[in-house]
Amino acid sequence: MRNPVFGGVIAVLGVIALVLVYSSAFIVSQTQQALVLRLGEPLAPVTSPGLHWKVPFIDSVVYIDNRILDLENPQQEVIAADQKRLVVDAFARYRITNPLRFYQSVGTVQGANSRLSTVLNSALRRVLGENTFISVVRDQREGLMRQINEQVNREAANFGITVVDVRIRRADLPEANSQAVFQRMQTERQREAAEIRAQGNEAAQRLRARADREVTIVVAEATSKGEQLRGEGDAERNRIFADAYQRDPDFFAFYRSMQAYEASMKSSDTRMLLAPDSNFFRFFQNPTGVPAAGAPVALPAAGN
Repeated sequence: MRNPVFGGVIAVLGVIALVLVYSSAFIVSQTQQALVLRLGEPLAPVTSPGLHWKVPFIDSVVYIDNRILDLENPQQEVIAADQKRLVVDAFARYRITNPLRFYQSVGTVQGANSRLSTVLNSALRRVLGENTFISVVRDQREGLMRQINEQVNREAANFGITVVDVRIRRADLPEANSQAVFQRMQTERQREAAEIRAQGNEAAQRLRARADREVTIVVAEATSKGEQLRGEGDAERNRIFADAYQRDPDFFAFYRSMQAYEASMKSSDTRMLLAPDSNFFRFFQNPTGVPAAGAPVALPAAGN
């Protein structure tokens, strides 16, 4: 039979060996890097993933993130070069590239965020304070972000950090200033609209006056021409009447009398207050129209 004491010793030694192995091994994942501390003093960092070893009960391991980390910076007011206030909302992306320096300078990610936020705010004030509002908002925004990134990177290197990117999410006037600018822009647009409308009305009135003048001239010329033609026609008519009267006075008198009868004896009104022996009815009394001996002869006027 085996000695039970010997078996117990073997079991205890096995447990101790397992504890020593477990305490000596540590695993570094793909998203991490590690820093081994021996009695509080840091050793060389471990950056390769996998299984690694340390001295049990003497060494300790601090894990540091190896991924790209976010820094959300609170909004702040910056005074631009043209003395305009800007509300700037910026953020940064960074990576821990020197675990030893990172551990010695800031220690944790929270500490790194606090220090980087101060550095980022200072860089924002320096760079944006040297440029105008238009340059920040529109003209040189990309170049300004590169300048801020470079300045933040120079100071972040002291923390074992490399800043990957700095972006300005929003750069605008404060709310009160934005309302004032909006109202000023609205007033300016209304003034321009009123000016354009006045210019349009002026042009319309000018065109309307020109058209009215041209209409008046055309109508006056047409009226003058019509009166001239009417006068010429009346003159021609009187000439024809006079010529006809001179050629055959008796026929002309008969023709004019027939026209007078037709005009006066209409179906709607045939009342006439004339003496029966009036010269107007001479063709009723005598078809030849020749008056009796001793009766006065009345000839119609040429223009009647």
